Amino acid sequence: QVHLVESGGGLVQAGGSLRLSCAASERTFSWIHMGWFRQVPGKEREFVAAIRRWSGYNTFYADSVKGRFSISTDNAKNTVYLQMNSLKPEDTAVYYCAAGRGGSIYNAPDYDYWGQGTQVTVSS
Repeated sequence: QVHLVESGGGLVQAGGSLRLSCAASERTFSWIHMGWFRQVPGKEREFVAAIRRWSGYNTFYADSVKGRFSISTDNAKNTVYLQMNSLKPEDTAVYYCAAGRGGSIYNAPDYDYWGQGTQVTVSS
């Protein structure tokens, strides 16, 4: 089976930075979309950022994080990163890495594989 493992979460104060990593157990050419989502208790899973690992490797961001977060990949390491800067308390959530072969890059149900999640807590 394909496994995605997130790491890098933790506790950080408002205004600080954190870098999340998502390592894949294998390289799969059909994994076109690599994305990051986040979720807090009682709320729907929310799109954060994604990258299309094909052609121009375009990146996509939620309005709430644009200008603060940056997604990137290291294909040699089968890893996707999420650099989070200028963190705010409202960024507190469990962050999930996801991989998909197509569909909407913004829509969680369109992704095929998910990591276990990593907790990010931003204090004020």
